[in-house]
Order: sequence, then structure tokens, then C-alpha cells
Amino acid sequence: MLSLPDFVEKQIVFVFTERGEKLSFRNDNLIVKSKENKIVHQSTCYRLFTLYLVGNITITSGLLQRAEKFGFTLVFMTHSLRVYGTWGAKTEGNFLLRKKQYGYSSLAIAAHLVRNKIENQSYLLKKIRSKDNETRKTIRRLEEYNTCLTEEHELELSRILGFEGIASREYFKIFFRDCNWIARRPRVKHDPINSLQDTGYTILFHYVESLLNLYGFDTYQGVYHQCFYQRKSLVCDLVEPFRAIIDARIGKAYSLGQIKEEDFTITNKQYRLFGKGSKPYIEWLLKAVLEYKNSLFLYIQKYYRCFMRDKPVAEYPVFYLSEK
Repeated sequence: MLSLPDFVEKQIVFVFTERGEKLSFRNDNLIVKSKENKIVHQSTCYRLFTLYLVGNITITSGLLQRAEKFGFTLVFMTHSLRVYGTWGAKTEGNFLLRKKQYGYSSLAIAAHLVRNKIENQSYLLKKIRSKDNETRKTIRRLEEYNTCLTEEHELELSRILGFEGIASREYFKIFFRDCNWIARRPRVKHDPINSLQDTGYTILFHYVESLLNLYGFDTYQGVYHQCFYQRKSLVCDLVEPFRAIIDARIGKAYSLGQIKEEDFTITNKQYRLFGKGSKPYIEWLLKAVLEYKNSLFLYIQKYYRCFMRDKPVAEYPVFYLSEK
């Protein structure tokens, strides 16, 4: 399996393509050529970890073969940044891991993940310089919710979901209140902030999925999110502690004036970024995730080891937003 020193050298690459562009290879280098046959992008396959292809492009079986050979993941996205397919190398045959997954029924890990998520939300609120009474009250309430989630004998799925939901609503209300915040409505994209959250969370989701695939997890078998047809519930689970990375960067971008409403196209009351117009937003969202690249790798690695060795939940990894 991939070690940290090897992983440090890996890259995540976004390629924004246009109609007529083609993918080809030269000496194990991935090359994107324009319809005029000029090279517009080049990456060595040895260093690729995840390759996001945005837009229309012609691909060959050679690309899929090299993704398998060099162990990188392909994520195919439309110009509006909707993922419509993935392809990538996975660790196959880790049947012991999957037996443990299918036999696991405790909610202890679920509560652990939600506590970690709320801790990072609380951290962002504590970083606000001028705190009013409502901000201080919200911080205290988040800490109280986490205390309630440590009472293992009272763990129920509805209870965990309830604390996560109310904590997120109160957190978003304070953290994004200077951004004309209304509510978090996944996939509705009723404002630029929600649209950017969906985009950032999607980048995070597929990055975490690629890490889980290194170990052979069944990504559809979750410990918190319920198993639904074609939902990668385990990925949804392990994204939770890291969502604050995206929130923090969006908040910073708003304060720096990097989010401009005219950059978005409004269709059916939904705010969307398209193609190369989304490039500057993708750049700073991706950079925010990559600042924690090693932390993400070590987190998933430790999660795998703890799960395989039946460690108590107190020994499972914790992600602190302040650490890089």
C-alpha cells in the first residue's frame, strides 16, 4: 500500500477541456492537445493521484489502462462541474476488511465522526475576532451537543442525526451571516455560497474516495450514513470532519472579495459556475484541500488500521482544522 513519503509526491490535477481536445501519451506522460494539435497540458503518470477532467474531451482505452497501471483516479465532470463518472484503480480482494465492514453495527464511530465535525465548526466560530453574544452562545451550544454525543449508552441514530443537524444550522447561521446567508440547501444552489460549497465538497468527496480505495474499502457500506442504492455512504461518513476546510476557504474568499455574483450563471434559480469561468474558484478550493493533503492521508490510514484491529473508538483518528 502507498506510504506517506510516496503519497507526498502525488498530484491532484484539474484539466479544463474544450471540444476537439484530445488526450494522448508520450513516455508515460499524460498530454492534452488542442484541436490544432498543440500541447495545452502535460503531467507525468507516475505522480498523478486524481485527475479531474472538466468538459468534453476524446479519450482512448490507453487512458483507462494507464489509470489502472499507475493507480490514479479519473473523475469526469460536465462544464457545470457535475460529476457524471469515475474510473480508477482500487485495491481488490481485501475480504477481511469487507467482512468487518458488513459485520459492524455499532454507532460509536458515527458519533466520533460527528463530534469531530462539530469540533471543527466550533473552532471556526472561535476564530471570529469580534464575537457578539449570539456567537458566544452558539459556541457554547456546540460544545454542549458534543458532550451529549459522548454518552455512548444513549447513542441512537436519530439522536446523532439530530445533534449534527441542529449544530450545522446554528454554525452556518453565524459563520456565513455576513454573506447574505439563508440556509444550507444541498444541490439547490440558491446562492453563490451554496454553489461553492457543493463544488468544494465534491472535490473533497472524490479525494477521500480515492484514499479509501487504496485500502479496499467497500465505499457503499457506511457506519453513519444509511446504505442506499448507489450512495457511497462510507465516503459521506469520512468527509464529515473535513467539511470545515471548504467552509473556511469560502468564508475567506468572501471577505477578500473573490466571490463575484456575475461569475455565476443563474438557471432555474440555481447559481452555477461553468467551464473555464470556474477555474479561479477551483484553484483556491483545491489549494485549500491540498494544504491538508498529508493530514487526510494519515487520517484514512489510521482509520483503516483502527478498524482492522478492532480498536476502541477513543483511538480512532481526529482531524483538527488548525493542524497542517
